[in-house]
Amino acid sequence: MIQSQKRWRISRPNDDLVTTFEQELTIPRVCAKVLVSRGFNSVEEAKSFIYITEDNVHDPFLFEGMEKLVERVHQAIDAGERIMIYGDYDADGITSTTVMMKTLEAMGADVIFKIPNRFIDGYGPSERLFQQAFDEGVKLIITVDNGISGIQQIQFAKNLGMDVIVTDHHEPGEVLPKADVIIHPGLQDTKYPFSHLAGVGVAFKVAHALLGEIPKELFYLVAIGTIADLVSLKGENRYFVQQGIKQMKKNDSIAIEALANVSGVETSAINEETIGFAFGPRINAVGRLGEASPGVELFLTEEPNKALALANMLNDKNKERQAIVKQITDEAIELIEQQHLDLKGPSVIVVGKEGWNPGVLGIVASKLVEKYYRPSIVLGFDVEKQIAKGSARSIEGFHMYNELAKNSDIVTHFGGHPMAAGMTFPLEHVEEFRNRLNEQATTCLTEEQLIPVVSIDVPLEMHEISTESIQSIQMLSPFGMGFAKPVYCLENIEVNSVRKIGSAQNHVKMELMQGAVLLDAIGFGKGDLADEIAPATKLSFIGDLQINEWNGRKKPQLMIQDAKTNQWQLFDIRGIRQVNRWLPTIPEGNTTFVCFNKESLAHFESIISGKIWFHNNVIEEGIVSDCICLLDLPLEEQDLINLLEHHDWQRIYAHFFANESTYFEGLPTREQFKWYFSFIAKRKNFALKQHIHELSKHTGWSPNTINFMSKVFFELNFVRIEGGTLVLNENLPKRDLSEAPAYQQRTKQISLEQKLLYAPYKELKQWFEERRAAQTVPEEEQKWI
Repeated sequence: MIQSQKRWRISRPNDDLVTTFEQELTIPRVCAKVLVSRGFNSVEEAKSFIYITEDNVHDPFLFEGMEKLVERVHQAIDAGERIMIYGDYDADGITSTTVMMKTLEAMGADVIFKIPNRFIDGYGPSERLFQQAFDEGVKLIITVDNGISGIQQIQFAKNLGMDVIVTDHHEPGEVLPKADVIIHPGLQDTKYPFSHLAGVGVAFKVAHALLGEIPKELFYLVAIGTIADLVSLKGENRYFVQQGIKQMKKNDSIAIEALANVSGVETSAINEETIGFAFGPRINAVGRLGEASPGVELFLTEEPNKALALANMLNDKNKERQAIVKQITDEAIELIEQQHLDLKGPSVIVVGKEGWNPGVLGIVASKLVEKYYRPSIVLGFDVEKQIAKGSARSIEGFHMYNELAKNSDIVTHFGGHPMAAGMTFPLEHVEEFRNRLNEQATTCLTEEQLIPVVSIDVPLEMHEISTESIQSIQMLSPFGMGFAKPVYCLENIEVNSVRKIGSAQNHVKMELMQGAVLLDAIGFGKGDLADEIAPATKLSFIGDLQINEWNGRKKPQLMIQDAKTNQWQLFDIRGIRQVNRWLPTIPEGNTTFVCFNKESLAHFESIISGKIWFHNNVIEEGIVSDCICLLDLPLEEQDLINLLEHHDWQRIYAHFFANESTYFEGLPTREQFKWYFSFIAKRKNFALKQHIHELSKHTGWSPNTINFMSKVFFELNFVRIEGGTLVLNENLPKRDLSEAPAYQQRTKQISLEQKLLYAPYKELKQWFEERRAAQTVPEEEQKWI
């Protein structure tokens, strides 16, 4: 058995519907399978998804309050009032701010922007910055990507005499701020039909309303913020991102050209992964480490040299951020292990330390979730101010925002989503906060939910895989939250070849086979898998399909994410006398090492650390593990059968060491016994010890064979042994050679060696298969076999 690292949740699409989609939409079967697995039930629905159009963009005036917002902004512009866009320090907030700045500048407004400093102001509205805005003559504040939780701060701005418009998408609390207008797609009783807009999506809808038309030139900003903020890529978000990527590929933006330059990306190759893993982290980095305004300046500038300088600054900040994240992650893991936190059952990781940069704690929390698969909260302690400030990341089944809300009496400031949140609260409450969350985890998380889940859309047959079918998947892009990149599954596949690769031998390369179809597969960081695959084992794999191009030739290739099999496996380590060659491949701590002969114990004890068991002790003491290593040959076949009946071993390692093999020496023939007996009978006695080598040379028999025949004659009472001499007995009994115990034992030994030690792998596995199968037959049926 090979245990998968995650719970596989496989969708098995309806074949008839798949065929319908394949034929009526003229798309490859792989694409049809993805669509059916994702819940598309009609050709029309699937068609509108694939070929999404501007019709999917909703009227911005469906937002309650949008007319009032437009009226107030036009009033401010007409009156020459200064407007401030108040953003957030992440990629969503930076692009939201840029969208509003470009829109209002195009309308001729007197507009400025401010973004809070994560270390000075924290998340959301800031009284300090609102006071600054008032001092600078601002009359109207428009928040983007924040504000819904800034009840006190917005009231502060209102008390100063400024009007406040909140545009946000974060989880609203039970009490809303008393702003002049709130534009939010997730409010109760909202008429807006799509609740999954990012902050930049909400800002874009405001821009649409203010301009009276869709500001298509800003699609690229919406695409960046939407992907970076990990919101659902369905509905109009899908259209925004699709159009934004097309726009970026045309290289119309100085900022995008600069970002592509520092990221080492060809603009023609930009896709959702480029945005998520290259552009997004660089834009986020400035706000994580200090002032985020250079991110907005990058998107606002019209000067190529300035754009490149700002992009290089973002790139440098990202490198700095990466180093800080690694340091804090290492320290967090060390703290978790030092505190011996109980991570066996439902629990929440709450870890913190003085001096941790609060700007990267969300990334660290994500890495802890990846490592431990528990909801994780990482806190930075400010001892001087006596506050703890941090970020949270969650897992399926633990609604982080709701669980934090249950602790609002001690968590004084928090906000976020089901899967991520930020918080600030008094340092004195950290321990109580940890205890409460762990108690809450026991009520909402099950043991099963603590195993990571991977959803698999596409169970495939290997004949369905081609370079064309892989390329066709792009018609379903962009992929992201709510419409993830497909995970493919190949079930019960033969591994034609397997080997470790890489300088550290920590990767694996395989050739998979199903019928006559072959497929290359690569598993990065999965080198140990090579030691877990026995010959003729069929495995199931999940992963991504990619096209490998080498010397102008394109071939499909599976990038392995996980693998499993329910089959027991036989590992053939017979004949490898150097134990240190095979010992490292055997699971440490989960293997029972067994000897059948005490003589073998001395051979292995000095090499194998840990206890080696004799076969009877394994059964008597009830020892079980997943794996068993058979170090030597049994004296009786039944001894091994008894071990197999004792436990359903999932892996059997067959070494079957034999110090002296009898199989090739064989059993002397009756003619040989007859000649040797006549030889002794003529002389009445024979000094065996003295002349055995002369007899061996004369007959061509080995000394072992001569000694064996001598022992048989002795056991049958044909001779007696006196001081190393064989003496013929008188009145010899009539007995058959097979009556001698030595003859019987040698016959058994030859048979055992033939079955176990020298049989081809296929025959040896068949021997084990038959004995394992007998275990599963009910006793009442066994007597009829």
